[in-house]
Amino acid sequence: LLLLLTAARRFSRGAGRAPAIRPMTGDAHVDDVTVVVPARDEATRIGPCVRALVPTGATVLVVDDGSTDGTREVAEAAGATVIDAGPLPAGWAGKTHALQVGLEHATTRVVVAVDADTRPEPGLLPALVAALDGRTIVTAGTRVDAPDALGRLVHASMLATLVYRFGPPGVALRSPDRMVANGQCMVFDREAIVGTGGFGRVAASLTEDVELVRALARDGHAVAFEDATSVISVEGYGGANETLTGWGRSLALREVTSPAWMVADLAVVWTAMALPLPRLLARRGDAIDVAALGLRLGVAAATAGAFRQRGGPILLAPLADLAVAATLTAGAVRPRRSWRGRTYSRV
Repeated sequence: LLLLLTAARRFSRGAGRAPAIRPMTGDAHVDDVTVVVPARDEATRIGPCVRALVPTGATVLVVDDGSTDGTREVAEAAGATVIDAGPLPAGWAGKTHALQVGLEHATTRVVVAVDADTRPEPGLLPALVAALDGRTIVTAGTRVDAPDALGRLVHASMLATLVYRFGPPGVALRSPDRMVANGQCMVFDREAIVGTGGFGRVAASLTEDVELVRALARDGHAVAFEDATSVISVEGYGGANETLTGWGRSLALREVTSPAWMVADLAVVWTAMALPLPRLLARRGDAIDVAALGLRLGVAAATAGAFRQRGGPILLAPLADLAVAATLTAGAVRPRRSWRGRTYSRV
């Protein structure tokens, strides 16, 4: 019961969350913005991202992190300036190094960083500039484009674990160690980030977004995580197995979570989210399980807006909760530090 109440209290924070980021048009001043797109072997996905950004007037820098598939040619053809990230220095993860290279090449006050598989909508950049509003960094949740029904079902379950652990986006959390972030879409004050050491302070991290935001918050910087699902989307991982493998790599946030909090988070996910439905189906449940299942269905409905495609798979996401909880637990016990053909050791 206590764990269920803990989850419910986290959900209730949504009543006071900040309004979602909405598209802005008109006097945007995005010519004073640099967009950095870190990319490694993204030839099949980066074109639409760059083509959406170039007409805004912002400087679009694609940082090519050792691609071998024609990423540079596709990005240049779409209108971006492509920078070679160069050899990966010891102690750096590929994405953090690419972001740092982009940061060093940027000259504008505001820098936006987006992943190559994102799909920016018109009005995104001025909306992000407005959302920054004197803060050091704002990261934003994106809408997921997941055409595969089973992949969408699993993705919805994985997304729900974040809500159970941290609550919804747009909520100001007091403890830096409980803050979340989304590195798929970030906007930051370049001088402030450079002044704190840039991405070098999280060089080896594979969850660099969360680690950076938490470090900045501990230093007293203003940070935020907001909902931008109406202005930017991202390609899903594909099918169910690809989603479990792809997002499962970082879902546990083991690198940035203390053992005590990791145990507490897993307890909430298993007890309040994953087990009530199986217990009820096995006719071993009780009133607490019924209440937990009702809460779970409410979370499924509330997170439906995070997906481009709606319908049954999202509401049926509780069917994947056991597999997702097991994936989360495995990532907590034995984090995977391999990505895009590289294996990293934690420095």
